[in-house]
Formats: sequence, C-alpha cells, structure tokens
Amino acid sequence: MSEPMVQPVPEPAPAGPVLTGPAPAEPAPVPEPAPVPEPVPEPGTVPEPGTVPQQGAPDVPPAETVPGARTGEDVDEIVDPAPLETDGQIPLPSPGSYEVPLSTYRFQLTPDFGFDKVAELAPYLRDLGVSHVYLSPILQAVPESRHGYDVTDHSRVREEFGGAEGLRELSATLAQHGIGIVVDIVPNHMTIPVPESGNAQLWSVLKEGRDSPYASWFDIDWEGGEGRVNMPVLGGDPEEVVADGDVLRYHDHEFPLPDTHYRLVDWRRGPGYRRFFDVSSLIGLRVEDPEVFDDTHALILALVKEGVIQGLRVDHPDGLAEPRGYLSRLRAASGLWTVAEKILVGSERLPADWECDGTTGYDVLNRITGLFVDPAGKEPLVELYTTHTGGPSDYAQVVRESKTEVLNLFFGSEIDRLHALTGSDRRTLVELLAAMPVYRAYAVPGEPVPEASARIVEEAGRIAAGHLPEGAPVDEVVRQVLHGPAEAVTRFQQTCGPVMAKGVEDTALYRWYPLSCLNEVGGEPDRFGESVEEFHAFCRRMSPATMTTLSTHDTKRSEDVRARLAVLSEMPAEWAAAVGEWSAKVSFDPALDYLAWQNLMASWPIDPGRFFDYLFKAAREAKTSISWATPDPAYERGIRDFVTRAVEECGPSIAEFAARIEPYARSNSLGQKLVQLMLPGVPDLYWGNEITDFSLVDPDNRRPVDFQLRRRMLSSAQAHASHANPDEANPSTAAEDLSWDEAKLAVTAQALGLRHRLGPEAPYLPIEAGEHGLAFARGERAVTVATRLPVGLERRGGWGSDTITLPRGTWRDLLTGTEHTGRIPLAHLLAVHPVALLERN
Repeated sequence: MSEPMVQPVPEPAPAGPVLTGPAPAEPAPVPEPAPVPEPVPEPGTVPEPGTVPQQGAPDVPPAETVPGARTGEDVDEIVDPAPLETDGQIPLPSPGSYEVPLSTYRFQLTPDFGFDKVAELAPYLRDLGVSHVYLSPILQAVPESRHGYDVTDHSRVREEFGGAEGLRELSATLAQHGIGIVVDIVPNHMTIPVPESGNAQLWSVLKEGRDSPYASWFDIDWEGGEGRVNMPVLGGDPEEVVADGDVLRYHDHEFPLPDTHYRLVDWRRGPGYRRFFDVSSLIGLRVEDPEVFDDTHALILALVKEGVIQGLRVDHPDGLAEPRGYLSRLRAASGLWTVAEKILVGSERLPADWECDGTTGYDVLNRITGLFVDPAGKEPLVELYTTHTGGPSDYAQVVRESKTEVLNLFFGSEIDRLHALTGSDRRTLVELLAAMPVYRAYAVPGEPVPEASARIVEEAGRIAAGHLPEGAPVDEVVRQVLHGPAEAVTRFQQTCGPVMAKGVEDTALYRWYPLSCLNEVGGEPDRFGESVEEFHAFCRRMSPATMTTLSTHDTKRSEDVRARLAVLSEMPAEWAAAVGEWSAKVSFDPALDYLAWQNLMASWPIDPGRFFDYLFKAAREAKTSISWATPDPAYERGIRDFVTRAVEECGPSIAEFAARIEPYARSNSLGQKLVQLMLPGVPDLYWGNEITDFSLVDPDNRRPVDFQLRRRMLSSAQAHASHANPDEANPSTAAEDLSWDEAKLAVTAQALGLRHRLGPEAPYLPIEAGEHGLAFARGERAVTVATRLPVGLERRGGWGSDTITLPRGTWRDLLTGTEHTGRIPLAHLLAVHPVALLERN
C-alpha cells in the first residue's frame, strides 16, 4: 500500500461557544478484573445509574437472507510466544460477565503515532465522553507499515508503537481517566515480508517443509505443489536469482537454501497457499488448528489476563475455515466483548450461532446513509451516469462482469484447488462463484446445511445456469460445495469472500456510481433511499452490544463526503447542469470523469496531489483502462493533467456549488451523526470525525489528525457550558452561530455524555415525525430528532404545521438548553439546529 499523504489542516477562526447544555458526564472508571465475576442481570433489566452494565451474548435474530440480494536473515532459532509476566494470576472473566463499551474511538496507529501519542489524548477523550479507545492492530508488523494488518510476529507488541511496556503505560494512563482498550486482531493471515526471513515461522517452513514445527501454521497446498510451495515473486530474468552462501536472493527477496521445499514462480501466477483476497504477500493461517490458535493468540490473551485489553475486534472472519468455531474458542479464552468485521448485504443477518456481540457496523452505516438519500433521485441520476460514462443502467450486469473478470484474472490457483477437490466442471464453478450474492453461506462440513445457506447457493446455481451451456452440471457442483468432501465445502466458503471483495468492493463499486455515497462496503448502489419505516424496523432488531459506525479505515469515503453526495439525490437537475459545465471545460476518460466530479466536489477543498492519488487508485481498481498489474504511464499522466486542469479551471465553480449545498450537507452530517450515536449498540468514532472530515479512501483517511485543534474546540465548548446561565431568556442564541465543525462537535460530545446516563438496554421506540423527520426515544430518558431530505423540506416551505409529540415529562434539548413538553411544532424544536437531542429532566 502507498504511504498516506500528509495534508495540513487549516486553522479555523477561534472557536466560539459550542455547548449551552451541561458538559459530558465523567465516565465511570474501568473496573479492574476481579477474581469472582459479577452476576449477570436478568434480561431486560437496566443497571443502576453510574454502573457499567454486564451483559451476556446478545439476542441475535435468526439468520435470514434473501436469495438474489447483491451487494464484497536466516533464522536459526525461533522463540515461541510466551505469556507476559504479571504481578499475579488474575483469572479471566467468565463469558457473560464482560464489560460492554459505551462508545469507542478508533485510532490508526503508525510508526509516528504510537501508544504515547494516544496516552497524551486521554484527558481529551474523557472529556469527549469516550469509554474505550479502539486500536488498529498492535502486534509486530512490517516496520514501516501504516496499517498493521501485515503481522510478522505474534509474540511481540509492535516496537514502533512502544512495545509491550508502552502498551501497559497507555493502559494505565487511560484507566486513570476511566477509559478501556479494544484491539483489532488479525487471525486470518500473516505477511510474507521482504526479505522473507522477517517472518520466522514462514522461514522455518520454507527451510524444512512439512518437517517444520510450524508447517501446520500456514494454509499451504502441498499436494498441488507436489511437496513444494509456489512463491510468486519473479518479475524479470530468472538469471537474476543468485545463490549467496546459504540463502537464495532475488533483488530484495531472500529464501533459504537448498530450495527443496519451495519454488519461485512468476508474480502474476497464483501462489501455493491460501492468501488474503488476491494479495500474495499475505499468507493464510490455519487457526482452526487448536495449537495454531494458541500460538498466535498467546500474547493477546496474556494482555487480556493482565487487564490491559478489555475488548476485541476480529478482522475478516469470513476468511477462516470455520468462523463459528473460531469465535467460540476466542470467547471461551478471552471472555471479552467481541465484534466481528462481518459484511452483511441487504437483509442478510449475522449468523445466530456466532459467539460475538455483533458486527463492526457496516450494516448500520449503509442503513443510515439510505435515510438521507431521496429515492426520487434514482432515475435521473442513473440516466446522468449512463450519459456521461456510456455504462449500463443495470448494476447487476456490472457486478457479474466484474466478478467474472477478477475470477479469471486473480483466482486461477484458488479455482484449480477447488476444482481438484470437487472434480466438478471448472467453468460451472466459476459461474457459481460469480453468482453468489453474499460473502459466505455458512455450510459446515459434517453438519446439516442450514436452510438459508442452501437457498443462497441453490439460487446462485440457478443464476449461473443462465450463463452456461445447456446441460452444464450445475446441480452437481452445488451438491459438491454444500455436501461434498469437507475440504471442498470449506474451500468454497473461503473463496466466496475474496471474490465478493475484489469483484464488488474493488471493481464494481468503481465502475457503477450514479450516486457514489451508496458505493460503500456492503452497500447496494442501486438501492436509493431507506424509508423511515424500514429503518425503524431494522433498529428495533439491533443488538445493544453491536458496534455502529459511519466512517472506518476501510470506508470508500468519509461520512461528511457522503453527506454532501446525498444532497445530489434531491437536486439531480442542478447537479447535471454543474457536471455539464465542468465536463465541457475538462474531460479525460468517460469511465472515470463522472466519479471524479462527484468526489472532487464532495471533498472540496482538496489538494490536487491528494485528489490525484485518489483518482489514480480508483482507475486501477476499476480496471477499465489500467490496473495494479497493468500500468500505463501515458494514461497516468492523463489523470494528473485532468486533476490539475479540473482544479485550476473548474475550482471556483466547484467551490460555489459546494457552498450552495452546504446547509443541506450540514443537515445530513449532523443528522446521521446523532442517529448513529443514539441508536442501540456501541457507537464508534473514527479518529478526527468528531468534527468535519472530508477524506477519501485509504490511505487518504489515514492522514494525521489535528488533535490540537479538536482539543481547543472542546475546551472552548466546555468553558462556555460552565458559564452558561440556564435562566437566561434565550439560551439558544449562541448556538445559532456555530460553525459546522462546532455543531458536529456539540452533537458528538452531548450524545456521548448522554450515553453515560442511558442504560444500553434502553429500548428503541419510534416516534412519528413526518416525511422529513426521523425521531425515536431510547427508553424513558432520551429522544433523538433529525431532519432528513432537507432540500425537499425547503421546497415545500419548511415544517409548516408539522408537530412531534414527546413522551410524558419535561425535556431539555442538550444542544440549545431549551425545554419542551408535550406536542411541539417541529419548526420550533428545530429552529436552531436540524437535529435535537432531548433528555428528560
């Protein structure tokens, strides 16, 4: 991955008053692990105010899917991972007695932003109302890695971050401020570093083959490789491979001699091992083997036992041989709150038998985005897209073409391995994989196939049959991948996810984009809008312990970029005129230009270098003219010229358009933020997004965050709140002058503060608020009101006589200080902000 661009954040005018309500409550201290677990409350009960709720596994609804739904040195001695030394043996909490965070704040750790930098922010995070920090992977990775998913050593905390002692110091500092730690763990794969000796276990396997004590660690196809593992690194003249003492060198690559247990092959060729998606430098782990699980989790579990870690986020569980079994083993070993990065598509739900507390929140993200998209914009925006790109109006066609293309380009070795296991027709296997509508359909060898899983694969078979010659053995292939040999069933499951991810997330979403705020992980770009009724029904099923989010390290664009783009669904004619004007001045590639205009406007103002990096990546992902494997210097120069001219010649007009839609985008931004923070579940904030952030896909969203700015703004807000006079005639006057940044910070801080006073089990209760409102109560303590489709609201003349009826009692708007009771005109309730956060007095 490329290094993130560093873009300085401009200093705004000095922050004025932000909050007129009370400052967020002091978080309850994170309790120390106790020898005897606390009792679990009866279902439906709410802990006493100020206590940390203890919860068992959530009551997850039964799994449900809709067939056809779419969417993603040579190492002589190896040291085994050993538990960390502790001051005493502290027993793990029993499953069901673990602490559930009230909220999390995601940090992207880097070599220049480690544990000490997070520790410095502890007072800020406490004052913001955060209960847990959520750290990107902390185990030793490639030293220069900016993301940490390329783990090289499970026995060490990453030295570049401060090592184990730095992590302990961070934990102690955070605990003093009532904050716990959640960590992102990577069970599916390790990296193959350059030089390869940087992965000690892999080096042992390359040197000793199946006699290595680590041969069981890696998912290697020894039989298909005739006892040797294919290593795809060669890119030029094979004569450049030279022996150097007891190692074999190829440029910076390094392998042990003799080369008995591996062979070097062309880098375009599939490897002799399961990998992460199509990334051959990430080799699959066999954590289904209890010994491998124990070895690769020893350090993390020691840190849990020591009380350093209080929660876990599991990366890419769909890549594992048996996700259910893995999560069960992890919960038994850790006893912690755990969420899984499971991508759910459409009405698909988390498998009911997974021992985790929910997902990392993409399902919620896509539902919230849909609330602020006008379904009436679909037809004109699809037409605008087809006019500018020449692409098809049918998204399903693009998905199938994209998945078939990546299957043929990248997954030949995976198909060969699956074909050898099933003995089935190869082309039928390819079409079946292309037709799969979800990331995985959970069939477990030796167990009856769940009805929903069978229905998904059988429906995919019917779709595949339509693209195959008459008489193709579709039924036999379906039978083999559902009921055939155990390894065939597992391999099919493990292949579906990579095909979805590469075919949809990393190809189709860059090819079909009538409204690109819908082009998100797990999203359905042809589904415009989410009705209030659908949203309420979804929220009433939510687990109180699942994670909710709006922005992550993997989102295609930040929440505020999406908030701007959603406005276009309400004004397609105005948008078409603007794009027509800009395209008449500057054009390059019809397959790319329209995506560029959307994201240039929505991220404005943006440095041309940053935007070039985004568009260059988008072009390579789309694979219509260039790709990661097929560079074209002339085309790349064309992208740079397009970006330069677009900014120079169209910049003033783009700025004017962004300014024109800002009131509506701001309304969407504040609305989606407040809704996310107040839904059932554990709200996660991606670093920096407590104020506006207009980042694009990684690595753009891993740029440094200006925390000094955010700390000043929050301090100013708290100072104003502490001097506010609750008896003043018009306590909301100052709130009218808030900038977008200040208003978003106010929403974030007040919502997080209220979460400390709100039981997590508080039920979600819909409240009628008309076509342009969304309102719900959380139990008897909190009411959330948000404006939706603000352009349409303005065109109809505002709220008019629309009202909302509050539950009994007197309610105080924490954003303005105004008190309300009974039936309230929405024009009055939302006179200052497009949102209201009410707490019962």
